[in-house]
Amino acid sequence: QVQLVQSGGGLVQAGGSLNLSCAASGHPSNYDAMGWFRQAPGLEREFVAAVAWRGSNTYYADSVKGRFTILRDNAKNTVLLQMNSLKLEDTAVYYCNAGPQYRTLGRTKYWSQGTQVTVSP
Repeated sequence: QVQLVQSGGGLVQAGGSLNLSCAASGHPSNYDAMGWFRQAPGLEREFVAAVAWRGSNTYYADSVKGRFTILRDNAKNTVLLQMNSLKLEDTAVYYCNAGPQYRTLGRTKYWSQGTQVTVSP
């Protein structure tokens, strides 16, 4: 089993920055990869970014490349999402997800509680 505890988020003006953090606990092999997803009202949940825990590979959705950075702290079992140059369309509930491999992300049962990110004009 894996437990994911998320923090961060909130309200920011367009062009501003926010950070999200997700701390994992449980069996380490189940969170070898961790990623972020988001869901805006009326839309399906979509992939944002991911990092392989033991490797250094990172992955980003085209919509956030160059603006968002995903970082991992293995000592703290934490993954951080730095969000810069935020746009109105980044408004959504953001979730952390964990899985044994990158390709499993989004399809595992390990989700954080979610946090609202709202970007205002």
